[in-house]
Order: sequence, then C-alpha cells, then structure tokens
Amino acid sequence: MANLGYTFLLILTAAIWGSGFVAQIEGNAFGPFAFSCIRCFIAAGFLALVFKILDAFGKSPRRPHNRKEALLHWKAGFFCGLALCTAMNLQQLGMFLGTPAGKSGFLTACYILLVPVVSLFLGKRTSIKTWICIAITTAGLYLLCVKDGFSIELSDSVSLLCALAFSFHILVIDKFVNHVDPIRVSAIQFLTIGVLTAPLMIVFDLKFPAMDFGTVIAAFGNPYAIAGLAFAALCSSGIAYTLQIVAQDKINPTIASLTMSLESVFAVLAGWAILGEQLSAREICGCAIMMVAIVIAQIKISPASS
Repeated sequence: MANLGYTFLLILTAAIWGSGFVAQIEGNAFGPFAFSCIRCFIAAGFLALVFKILDAFGKSPRRPHNRKEALLHWKAGFFCGLALCTAMNLQQLGMFLGTPAGKSGFLTACYILLVPVVSLFLGKRTSIKTWICIAITTAGLYLLCVKDGFSIELSDSVSLLCALAFSFHILVIDKFVNHVDPIRVSAIQFLTIGVLTAPLMIVFDLKFPAMDFGTVIAAFGNPYAIAGLAFAALCSSGIAYTLQIVAQDKINPTIASLTMSLESVFAVLAGWAILGEQLSAREICGCAIMMVAIVIAQIKISPASS
C-alpha cells in the first residue's frame, strides 16, 4: 500500500463530507446561497486564525517569506476557490432544475472519470489498473445513487458540468500543492467563494432590491440550522477541504478522486445512522463494490523480477 497516511486523510475527508449532507439539510433553512456564503466566510476566518496560531509557534514551514510567494498563495487560493465555487453552485442549480438528489450525487461523482481524462490533455497518463478501478467504482456509484432508471435530461447536463468543475478543482490543487501552505490556500479559497457567492445570496435569497432578511434571521434562531451551519463551516469546509489539499501533496490526483468518491458511501451511512434511513441490498452492494475498487487502487504493483 502506498501513502497510507495520506490515503487515510482523504477517507476522513470523504467521511466528513458525507456526514455533511445531513448538516446541509438543516443549514439550508438560511437559503441555499446564504448558507454557502456564510459558511465560507466562517471557514475562511477559522482557517486564518489557525495559520496565525501556527505562525506564532513556528509550525508553518511553507509560509510565504516574500511578495512573490505571497502572490503564489493568493493565485492558488483564488483559482481553487473559483473552481470550487463553480462546482458548488452548478450542483445546486442542477438540483433546482430537477435532477434528483441521488442522481445528482452520481453525476457529480463522475469527476472520477473526468480527472484522468483531463489529465491526459495535460500529458499525464493513467495506468490500466486505475482505469479498471474507475470503471468498477462508477458501477458501484450507479448502484448506490441511481434507483429509478437512468436517462440524461437537460438539468442533468448542469450536474455533469458540476463534475467537470470538481475535476478542475482537484487538478488545480495538484498544480500548486507542492509549493504552498495548505491552510493559507484553503483560507483564501473560502474567502474567494464567499465573495463570489454573496451576489447570488443578495439576488436570490435576500430578493434584491427588497433585501428581505427574514429567512436568515429566523434560521439564526433555529438551533438545528445553527448546528448544521457550524458543522458545514468548520468541519466540511474548514477541516475537510484543507485535509484534501494536504493529502494531495502526496497522492496522485486520479487516485485522490477515487478515494474521495467514498463521500457517497458515507452520505448513505450517515443517513442510516443519524436519520434512520433504510439501506437497501442494492445500496449495500454498491458500497461494497466501491470499497473493493478503492482498496485495489491503493495497492502498488511492482514489476515482476526476472
């Protein structure tokens, strides 16, 4: 097995994201764009506090030491934030236009196919074993997420664009990760998303020019909505996305995308454990297939000695 510690970080990332679907259900009481905007500003502030504390104790080996390095951090954070903001809002739009949640989860997770395809255009090859694991994982995702047959509607094309945006996010991280402080880049990433999502919040959730704050104010009085917002901001955003950047320092982006697709498995398990949802035999089979494929993908095959 290769880079087991970093693989574990990606599995932990997927577990936090999967559990975060439950938090999002409660947090959406703020309004979809208000929820995204507020959570990202909180995450950015939380991460800024973390890297300031690490700086004070001399625990930030990649902190920028000059203007050029600082600009590199802002560049990495901005492009990561732009890709992730696009992905998040396309996913939201696809579901708004009619793509069911399970189908949206499957189409979004198609980034496991798109990452190696886009990588080919960047001159990076993917092994036959990894392609086989991608195919097996995709089959498991289908069993797990799609329950009522499958056809591509107009709204589904938006979800596929979301998957493309997620694949670009993974590849942008791969481009910059070896040269930057991951916590700083993650903070800038969420600051970027917060700024870019604010106009959407103002237009759609606050109904500009009416500027109706009633929904947002009411949500702040709802303890479940507050708990969902806190989990999404501090755990799903602040911790999990930072762990992704840290782990991708050592993990091939295609293998990383495969491992992070376990988010769908953890989302189903969280619904079962927290919301009392029932797991069908089809879903259990899909989970098992995905787990097997991802374990195989981590096994490093050495050339046979003569």
